[in-house]
Amino acid sequence: MKIGINGLGRIGRAIFRRAIEMDDVEICAINEANPDIGNICYTLNYDTIYGSLNNPIKVSGNKLKLENGHEISVSHHNKIHEAPWKDSDVDYIIESTGTNQNVVDSKFLIEGGMCKRVFITHSPEKNVDFTMVLGCNDQNLDVEKHFVIATSICDATAIAPVMEILDQKVGIKSGQVTTLHPWLNYQNLMDGPSSSWSVPGKIYHHYALGRSVIGNLIPKPTSAITATTQVLSRINEEDIGSFSYRTPTAIIGSADITLQMSKNITTDDVHDILNEYKASQKWEILDLMCDPLVSLDFVNNRHSAVVDTRWTDVIGGNLLKLVLWYDNEAGYSLRVLDQIKYVENCIKKTTL
Repeated sequence: MKIGINGLGRIGRAIFRRAIEMDDVEICAINEANPDIGNICYTLNYDTIYGSLNNPIKVSGNKLKLENGHEISVSHHNKIHEAPWKDSDVDYIIESTGTNQNVVDSKFLIEGGMCKRVFITHSPEKNVDFTMVLGCNDQNLDVEKHFVIATSICDATAIAPVMEILDQKVGIKSGQVTTLHPWLNYQNLMDGPSSSWSVPGKIYHHYALGRSVIGNLIPKPTSAITATTQVLSRINEEDIGSFSYRTPTAIIGSADITLQMSKNITTDDVHDILNEYKASQKWEILDLMCDPLVSLDFVNNRHSAVVDTRWTDVIGGNLLKLVLWYDNEAGYSLRVLDQIKYVENCIKKTTL
């Protein structure tokens, strides 16, 4: 598969790093507003959390060159549909800038025959044909109708499969989810206004997000449950409350989940259900662990979510507490690539 990436922020770079390790994926083109190709190469080669690439890439004119000799075209357009994707004959384009306008403009890529599908690495409420989380609603993909596909967000990619499994097996009546989300690059080192990433020039209305990311736990609303219930088969958004802390930590997210189940269960029941799913899963969606780990121990974990079984608890027979860990970038970026492969296989089946 030939893939183009639009935007090399944290998610774009995470996808790039994992894609170049795959034999069945070829990154052919990158569009990144940063005009300095040397700096682009540098940020791909070196990462404070994940370390250096084992096989560094180099600049070759206006292209990036991998150690195996493969060259990747690089352009610097602000708008996704202005980049020369056709020149690289890409099959799929990943839109990872996070800006709303690029979501709107993605339809032009399909209409112009620039690619087969566009994948949006967040969860917009409109201007996409389908929002998919593997392990939840992948069976609802319709390749005859779905061309601009949202891959949801890291929190929903972790939370949604766990809730879907438990709802199908036991039933969920209501619940509350608190996410602990690591800092993001639009946050401030020192107090100031909080500028929107998705709508450049806009200031977020929850002003606390503009406070210094260093040393603060910043309480804020979260879109995690909106995105999660978007892909669940039976649970509605009004059934699940949500809240988030933006934490002064890197990369790793966690979710503290409390669910009122439809019938009585035990912690052993819950772990048996999740282990049964794990044993037969198609993708690296779920893992369980009981070791006394801390957040950075989960860096580069490939799973969408890891259930920390030390904290699983049931109160009063049907009030369930779960704790999840997830690498916001590694696990999520691997699921984005899994989605593209899944769509590719579905397309092939329809043409047989």
